[in-house]
Amino acid sequence: MKKIVLVMFAALSCIYLSCNKTRPDKPRVLIFSKTMGFHHASIDAGIAAIKKLGAENGFDVDTTKNSAMFNDDTLKKYSTVIFLSTTGDVLDYRQEAAFERYIQAGGGYVGIHAAADTEYDWGWYGRLVGAWFYDHPGINDKNPNVQAGTYNIVDANNDATKDLPKVWKRTDEFYSFRKPLAEDVHVLITLDENSYKGGKRMGLHPATWFHDFDGGRAFYTAMGHTDESYKEAGFLKMLLAGIKYAIGDNKELDYGKAKTQNPPDEDRFKKTQLSTGEFFEPTEMTILPNFDILVIQRRGEIMLYKHDTQKVKQVGFFDVYWKAHVPNVNAEEGMLGLAKDPDFANNNWIYIYYSPADSSVNRLSRFTFKNDTVDKKTEKVILEVKSQREICCHTGGSIAFGPGPDKMLFFSAGDNSTPFDEKGQKYVSSGYAPLDDRPGHQQFDARRSAGNTNDLRGKILRIKLKDDGTYEIPEGNLFPKGTPKTRPEIYVMGDRNPYRISVDQKNGYLYWGEVGPDAHNDSLDTRGPMGYDEVNQAREAGNFGWPYFVGNNKPYHEYNYETGKSGPAFDPKHPVNHSRNNTGLVDLPPAHPAFIWYPYGPSADFPQVGTGGRNAMAGPVYYTDMFPEDTRLPDYYNGKFLAYDWMRGWIKAVTLQPNGDFDKMEPFFPKLKVNSMIDMEVGPDGRLYGLEYGSGWFSRNPDAGLFRIDYIAGNRPPEISSFKVDKKSGVLPFTVKLSVAARDPEKDNISYTWNLGNGVTKQTTTPTLSYTYTTVGDYKITVETKDDKGAASKSAPIAVYAGNEQPTVNISVSGGNKSFYLPGLPVKYAVTVTDGPDTKAVDPKRIYVGVDYIDGFDKAQSAAQLEQGEPENRGKTIMLTMDCKSCHKEDGKSIGPSFVQVAARYKKDPNAAAKLSQKVIKGGAGVWGETAMSAHPTIKKGDLDQIINWVLSLDKSDQKPSLPASGTILPAPPEKQQSAALVISAKYTDDGGNDIKKMTGNAILSLNSSTYLFKGSEKFSGFTAFKYNGINLIIYPAGDGWFELDNIDLTGVRSINLTNFWQAAPTAPVNFELRLDSETGPVAGKGSMPVPAKDAKGGAVHITLNPVTDGKMHKLFFVYKPATKAAMTAGVTSVIFSAK
Repeated sequence: MKKIVLVMFAALSCIYLSCNKTRPDKPRVLIFSKTMGFHHASIDAGIAAIKKLGAENGFDVDTTKNSAMFNDDTLKKYSTVIFLSTTGDVLDYRQEAAFERYIQAGGGYVGIHAAADTEYDWGWYGRLVGAWFYDHPGINDKNPNVQAGTYNIVDANNDATKDLPKVWKRTDEFYSFRKPLAEDVHVLITLDENSYKGGKRMGLHPATWFHDFDGGRAFYTAMGHTDESYKEAGFLKMLLAGIKYAIGDNKELDYGKAKTQNPPDEDRFKKTQLSTGEFFEPTEMTILPNFDILVIQRRGEIMLYKHDTQKVKQVGFFDVYWKAHVPNVNAEEGMLGLAKDPDFANNNWIYIYYSPADSSVNRLSRFTFKNDTVDKKTEKVILEVKSQREICCHTGGSIAFGPGPDKMLFFSAGDNSTPFDEKGQKYVSSGYAPLDDRPGHQQFDARRSAGNTNDLRGKILRIKLKDDGTYEIPEGNLFPKGTPKTRPEIYVMGDRNPYRISVDQKNGYLYWGEVGPDAHNDSLDTRGPMGYDEVNQAREAGNFGWPYFVGNNKPYHEYNYETGKSGPAFDPKHPVNHSRNNTGLVDLPPAHPAFIWYPYGPSADFPQVGTGGRNAMAGPVYYTDMFPEDTRLPDYYNGKFLAYDWMRGWIKAVTLQPNGDFDKMEPFFPKLKVNSMIDMEVGPDGRLYGLEYGSGWFSRNPDAGLFRIDYIAGNRPPEISSFKVDKKSGVLPFTVKLSVAARDPEKDNISYTWNLGNGVTKQTTTPTLSYTYTTVGDYKITVETKDDKGAASKSAPIAVYAGNEQPTVNISVSGGNKSFYLPGLPVKYAVTVTDGPDTKAVDPKRIYVGVDYIDGFDKAQSAAQLEQGEPENRGKTIMLTMDCKSCHKEDGKSIGPSFVQVAARYKKDPNAAAKLSQKVIKGGAGVWGETAMSAHPTIKKGDLDQIINWVLSLDKSDQKPSLPASGTILPAPPEKQQSAALVISAKYTDDGGNDIKKMTGNAILSLNSSTYLFKGSEKFSGFTAFKYNGINLIIYPAGDGWFELDNIDLTGVRSINLTNFWQAAPTAPVNFELRLDSETGPVAGKGSMPVPAKDAKGGAVHITLNPVTDGKMHKLFFVYKPATKAAMTAGVTSVIFSAK
């Protein structure tokens, strides 16, 4: 209430917490200073200052960067939590829930400076702080970020401000904010925008405020960027008052008042596979009241999964257009959408949206489904959408019903436009909006469809069905019936490819996934933004912008395809359609921004969505009270919207505000592994069901399937953490020793059933088994663990071979440095092989030895690679964890070329690795046809190199000759791979025998690069770990400090360079000592970097070493000796060891 904000902090706190018990001890506060974005050098000064305030004012102070402390048991110890210049996404969804509960239970919050530059996709946190950071001087202008300026005290009757001058002049970094503050926020101090230069102008410009929020108290100040702030008496008095307000009366927390629930444990979710390998391009499903599931397949089949028999059978077939007759064109038409009637139990009606082979339309029809048969004679054609055929792409094709008895049917239609560049044309779309309205190029103009008010393509339609198979136009569609140059069926226009839709079954809000364009970079001055996928929400009819806008209304430009000249950017408030192909209105409705949007690369707005290929889909809004208690999801998910992505394989639960606005996104069942989920539906039991298209496009996929997600509210099955076998091959008789590590969440007794893959099963009460095979063959072994209440879980299979033993291959090196290789210093190696008990059978000519340089490779990976056989298979393993498998097969047809084809095409190209690397990072089309490849801008260099190495290794026609079994390597990494590991690989394949297959043994030995890149896990004092653009570095302290590298051999090392980069060049020399085994140990070398030029972006500290010849592994302590007390905004990016 208004009068509350006028009282003093102490009085407010007393009123607010009077019902709780006072803590028996003095207050304890927690300083949280984790950074996932920019790291402020002043954090250390802030910690020291707050500790001093605590010591002088009767409260204890703990500090942490560990977000794991955000749980109920830990947070309840603290009277308030101080976010000290935190940045980015610092808490996971469980920790966020814990912090919400902490505030709701009566806890306090203090945010300092960059605390407003934190957790942008967590609405509750933004409301707690009061506002989110927008910019400061120097970001969008050329002014210095730190300036002198003037603050105005707007409430001088507060403990935080009563001792401050009415006009307060001080130096800091001045923050502007995204939106005005909420009405309940009480502003104490504002910023005079005329007193400094740069930054966003806000008018009334708040700088410090407080409010009671969601059961707790929150104080925020935008000040505190500089070290000097934490020595200012006025700033410290203000901060102390804010901390005291947040502490309040130091009451114990009352978690009975917490409204937010803790998320359910992940081990309570289980994927139950209902069918695998029985579908051929499935597209959409509908779950019948008896739990049978109808599935349509793009090529015309209608399949039925029978709940009682758990079998799949075909129950219908349509003659559909599913394949283009034009070479290199992938048609997407066919069987597109499927839904049951809301009253199916009584009328047996289903609705199918399909592409009849004899007509260039996509047709929505009603059929009767009885006795496991789709009766085609009962077809009632409801609506047809014209379609331009023999082109690609964008069909849409999803059907959903709204809530209630009105039979409001929604279905989606894509823009039927080609997003790829037209061959033979000088000026093309290049992945931006297709706007080519020249005669004869209609398929490259999405304004003719999605932007056309008189065309049903690129729309989501809403109609009210009648029992006779006709329909009415409901009130509230985008264009009233009878409006010239419009179609009244249109509910949403401006869609590219709305592929999966859903309707909230309580409020009727429409959700859909919008598959977006492929541009990989912004071209904001000429063409428009990079491509984004969207998840959209429509609470009422509207225009969602395509092809004029994408994402949150990022505009494209008019473009002349004859001259290649760009026109003005489109206006989202007043879009116009001047296409020569437009048959509808010229002036279009204003464009709605997307609900959620994300590009190929990292998303600053929605960081949880990840990176890579994208294909957004909309699942249901889940309501627990609509389903049986025994099988439904927990109440935690009540009212949450579930979005998913076909390519990335995740499901996200989105929390909505009461008005439907986005509030928060979090993982749903993050351990779930799916194979390109193309549809999701809630069954009558409240369980989620998923339809998997499988890992290849336009093909029968062995991993296509149907699954169910079960939530286990009670007793949970044992969790299997590992399943091992001592040997994976051997001569007969072949004895294996099996072991499984399993834990029962309820600590029940566990029994084990071992399936030996040969028809034999064994049961034990111990987690080990020894078994002997006496027949030659390949066997897949599994184990089922079951608790004493009957809950069970099954392991993944382990493959073994009985009849021949895999040869053992070893690589050894001698002399030189044991930690890394030094370019120019020889490495001696030797390969030895034993082949079972008969070492005389080894043929030296069968030994293959190779050497390569691989970025990101380390010794920890070697064992994993050996497990996979061929050294290159590490690349295959990495590939299988990414979206690559959705578009490419190792050797088979999919939407993209097979990896074998890629290897063959590039086998003679000396720049193959570089070209393929850029293709993976940037994506694009044109080499293999129209289809664009997704960009992967954040893929790790080491992972990328190993994938490329594996792909190129698939062409065996030109394999490099083997090195000798023993010899010397003179390390010389390629110019652009100076941080690459030297990897020696060896393999040996034996002869096998009659009916005995050959076996290959492998070994890998890696020597790390002499360029050490930080991992983010190093030990240090004073320095701070920081990650920028995917690179780990350590930020310099204001005073002394050190960082440590472990297990380093200095044999042959004569100097070390510490590479540095900075925001502003150091104004004094940068000095280091190298000490052995402790920060006070013997000095092994000293070095310095002179003061660099002001415009220099980086430099190096050169340390000359006294020779270390003991051959021992040492801990290296790099001790920083600052020449000045002034803080540097600089960091160390790498440590380079040299023999020179």
